[in-house]
Amino acid sequence: MTDKASLTRSAAYASIATALFLAGLKLWATARTGSTAMLGSLADTALDLVASIATLIGVSIAAQPPDKKHRFGHGKAESLAAMFQVILIALSAAGIGFRAIIALIEGQRTSAAEEGIAVSVIAIGATLALIAWQRHVLSKTGSVAIRADNVHYQSDLLLNAAVIAALVVDQYMGITGADPLFGLAIAAWLLWGAWGTAREAVDHLMDREWPEEKRLKLVEVAARHPELDSLHDLRTRTSGTRDFVQFHVDLPGEMTVEESHEIIERVEDDLVAHFPDMELLIHIDPVGHVDEPDNPMAEKDEFDRLEKE
Repeated sequence: MTDKASLTRSAAYASIATALFLAGLKLWATARTGSTAMLGSLADTALDLVASIATLIGVSIAAQPPDKKHRFGHGKAESLAAMFQVILIALSAAGIGFRAIIALIEGQRTSAAEEGIAVSVIAIGATLALIAWQRHVLSKTGSVAIRADNVHYQSDLLLNAAVIAALVVDQYMGITGADPLFGLAIAAWLLWGAWGTAREAVDHLMDREWPEEKRLKLVEVAARHPELDSLHDLRTRTSGTRDFVQFHVDLPGEMTVEESHEIIERVEDDLVAHFPDMELLIHIDPVGHVDEPDNPMAEKDEFDRLEKE
């Protein structure tokens, strides 16, 4: 967990440094070009900076160990940070869209295309380097906050490409209105990215079950232990970079507590080996016992389902 915390913080620090660098460049380029698309890219980068700071705060809180008031840890701080980023993205898109409509109505033109294009090319290079590091961190941690930040910077690649296209079409091809139209397209893209990020963050906050493929893999690992008669009332969720799983298993009623404990320990060790950073709770029922006869979700035998599939 300490290694994961260090990785997520390093990605957050890299995002902040990149956003500061790009914001300075784009502020100068916006002043030089008067481009609405460049202004939109600047606004997005400024909000990326704020969002990256929120990400750093979120992953730092999420990395704190459980305490008396937060026995399950602080992982949902990442989802809260992601939702904060979504709000910023939506506000940014609204501002860019409004500015683009005004520029379209007034027929504004851009200038200094060379400087604007050069800045955008530099921004693309810096963003590619950051995205590569974020993806490495995601492969090791699965952090929802870093994933939200990664979505921002993936959109930045398109934003910078759109700025280059807008300047070329407006100044070199002489097509009036191209720049604000690109600005509107950028605003729409930002809203689409915000929607995707919001759905994932809400899934974490609402304790959505794991994807079906991941759930089945867990059941497959448990099914390798022939001592277990059934597995039911399986519940899964993810909080930050940590998974939480609980389920019931049936064991013979005449088995001693010590014998059943040894079996469950072997099952736990096997499952945690396949699903690192998982907190697991297994409840033992005597064979034939029914907890909730009228609750199909609680009594459905996952082993039977696995055989059918």
